[in-house]
Amino acid sequence: MRGLGRCFWICLAVLTASTASAAAPDTSLVPVTRPAKTDEVAIVGTQKIRPVLRPASPQVTAAVARPSDLPLFGPEHSIRPFLRPEELEQQILFKKRKRRKTSVCGDIDIQGKAVGQVNGKIKACGIKDAVQITSISGVKLSRPSTMDCGTAQALNTWVDKTVKPTFKRRGPVVELQVAAHYACRTRNNRKGARISEHGKGRAIDISGFRMADGEVVTVLDGWRKNPSKKQLTKIWRGACGPFGTVLGPNSDRYHRDHFHLDTARYRSGAYCR
Repeated sequence: MRGLGRCFWICLAVLTASTASAAAPDTSLVPVTRPAKTDEVAIVGTQKIRPVLRPASPQVTAAVARPSDLPLFGPEHSIRPFLRPEELEQQILFKKRKRRKTSVCGDIDIQGKAVGQVNGKIKACGIKDAVQITSISGVKLSRPSTMDCGTAQALNTWVDKTVKPTFKRRGPVVELQVAAHYACRTRNNRKGARISEHGKGRAIDISGFRMADGEVVTVLDGWRKNPSKKQLTKIWRGACGPFGTVLGPNSDRYHRDHFHLDTARYRSGAYCR
């Protein structure tokens, strides 16, 4: 048994030595040489693969398509755009000066005239520095509307940021239909009620929006059907912020046909219904 064990270990040592010898650097496999390449053809195995041609650039294509009889202009001889006619330039400047002259509240987009002090029949009514607005952000008012500058600026923000973008595809909107502006009266004309914000020049009622093609979207009819309902809802919601109070058809029966917008401020924030 001892003889057999010694023979086993000797055979194992010889086998290990032969395996190590076979893996020696001088007898290991040499990596295959990369196939030779030429300028046009690469040979891989028995196949010849040609490189894909680079597509022609747009500049080269345009140059080939260019008529040969046209002169070649360098940068110093290239065609320059025509100067704006002086008459047109003066016309544009004149219109801008005219708009600035008829603007109020320090904003060229608020067109109208200064009215000054407006005294009310009731003690709580009246406006200290009133203005009469005819157009806001390029959109006309159906009738000149009297208010203070704070209300005019809020109206301008609302028209510019919400009304015009909402009706951009359907419109453009060219006119706001004014249901009411300054009026020395109580809220909803109820006897014994508080003085309305209309009586302080801080409110305006909008009943509809006229588009450039003559279409009129009214609050009374549009609030009940799509797509007008979706657009009017967006407009009503967009007024909540620039204005302190926003009332629409969902508020009460007095506002079923218009939006009431006023700049009264509350500690709890804007009141929108």
